[in-house]
Amino acid sequence: MRGYGQFCPIARSSELLAERWTPIIVRNLLNGCRTFNEIRQGAPGISTALLAQRLDVLERHGVLRRTVDGRAVTYRLTEMGQALRPVLDAMGQWGARWLEIEPGHLEPAYVLWATMKLVDLDRIPDGTTVIRFELRDRPAEQHWMLLRRPQPELCSRSSGYAEDLVCRTDALTLVDLHLKQLTYSRAIRTGRVELVGPPQLCKAFPAWFRSSPFAPFVPSVAQAR
Repeated sequence: MRGYGQFCPIARSSELLAERWTPIIVRNLLNGCRTFNEIRQGAPGISTALLAQRLDVLERHGVLRRTVDGRAVTYRLTEMGQALRPVLDAMGQWGARWLEIEPGHLEPAYVLWATMKLVDLDRIPDGTTVIRFELRDRPAEQHWMLLRRPQPELCSRSSGYAEDLVCRTDALTLVDLHLKQLTYSRAIRTGRVELVGPPQLCKAFPAWFRSSPFAPFVPSVAQAR
């Protein structure tokens, strides 16, 4: 890790936190990821070697704590790491307000992961509800979201559970829904979201997902669709 040679706290913080993927790893830990695979699922494109390296650096600097219990390894932010929450919140608010979403920002695997993180556990049905997502911008791929407490799960292979609902949409539509640039009723009415399944589940579907905490900071004129 190369330094700037400056005592300025912004420079010193950047030496640790401005490395590629590091803010994403911290974001995922703040969002409840605890295992190596959970962290990696929210960072599509990172190699296992680079993720291991970044986690090691963060551990050595006291940002996270690695716990080994038999074969299980978990990661949790320390007090020092938790103190980064307002920093990342500020970054998210700034990015939502000032930076446009471009096609390269619509990685479907991440969009679905973010959708899973917005599940409202107080509103989903009891037991396990399985939704198969068919993304029109990635027709060769299918993803299954298992809605259940205490933690939903996203799979790229069939879970073995019977499917309760099929959602046909695209990554951009999901992003627009997250950021409240599109309502579910309009998305369904215009065909941007197609739900196939029991009517009661189709009707309840929109209530299962919260909007992004950064939605209030997106200029509606710039992003409205």
